[in-house]
Amino acid sequence: MGSISVRKRKDGSTAYHAQVRIMQKGVTVYQETQTFDRKATAQAWMKKIETEMAQPGAIEKSKRHGVTVKKMIEKYLLEYGRIRPLGKTKSGTLIAIGNTWLGDIEDTALTSQVLVEYANRRMQEDGVLPQTVGNDLAHLGSVLSVARPAWGYDIDPMAMPDARRVLRKMGAVSKSGERDRRPAIDELERLIDFFVRKREARQQEIDMVRVIAFALFSTRRQEEITRIRWDAIDEKRQSVLITDMKNPGQKHGNDVWCHLPDEAWSIMQSMPKVAAEVFPYNAKSISTAFTRACSFLEIKDLHFHDLRHDGISRLFEMGWDIPKVASVSGHRDWNSMRRYTHLRGNGDPYEGWPMLEGVISGPVIEAQKRKSRNPS
Repeated sequence: MGSISVRKRKDGSTAYHAQVRIMQKGVTVYQETQTFDRKATAQAWMKKIETEMAQPGAIEKSKRHGVTVKKMIEKYLLEYGRIRPLGKTKSGTLIAIGNTWLGDIEDTALTSQVLVEYANRRMQEDGVLPQTVGNDLAHLGSVLSVARPAWGYDIDPMAMPDARRVLRKMGAVSKSGERDRRPAIDELERLIDFFVRKREARQQEIDMVRVIAFALFSTRRQEEITRIRWDAIDEKRQSVLITDMKNPGQKHGNDVWCHLPDEAWSIMQSMPKVAAEVFPYNAKSISTAFTRACSFLEIKDLHFHDLRHDGISRLFEMGWDIPKVASVSGHRDWNSMRRYTHLRGNGDPYEGWPMLEGVISGPVIEAQKRKSRNPS
């Protein structure tokens, strides 16, 4: 119950000392005191506290100690990451967020205003792009979506949605820009010629000739290529099992059977069976070799992932429908395939490509290319 006592201050003014005390079984379980200049204000405050404390679980909630964003992130990385391993980018981003001033904010104080302030300071003080801010909030949102229902932390469920809504209107968050870069056939031939010479000189352990061509015709990412195993191939369906395929909602354990077009199937079958994996290479080494070759050949702004873009676009140019293309690319959401609309025409741009036979058979590419260009 509440009570109000009247006291005189040194300056002669009157102070109304309001106190709310709740007893259970003769023991004080909650007590709060405030001082006001007016009796009516003290009575209103006292009634408000009594009403709030009468709600189920209110007393227990008042006793709990707040948990910081950093502690939430650490718990998420430890417990949730053990069940479902997280990518290095996501883990690194969350750790970095926890080490900022936002990491010291407690759950009850984590409002949309705080999140908006974090985003603005990231751009103004750190100079990051809206895409980076968007990624930060997306990763933190994963933590908050678990922290409230799973651990009972007192988080406003609308804090993140409201913050993102405001920031989108301000242009402070956005998705990463979609690339429309596709390699020209001449660029691919230069790259393959470059790696053919490397292969002939035995200057490189990775068969980048076959890797590049396989990436193009299979539409596979570099990490997926290195995980394909000889014992996970379906000869009848001409398909391979792609393990841990990248997916916005799931990565680890997302295993998908993907069809291989004839060209990709032939390239894969031409690989020597020297290991359990078809392409027993390190994914990062593939990326490094590709980037260095592009730099040496002065091929501007071409990424290894652009081969996947080119391969999927090629299938659409050949007249394949969305379900058939998805059986190769592994897309589950057909709407996400709308970005592959940078088509160059109708038909297979690689039909009769003289380089393909050389990729499969070995280091005879340069001679074949010269012959195709100079038939006389």
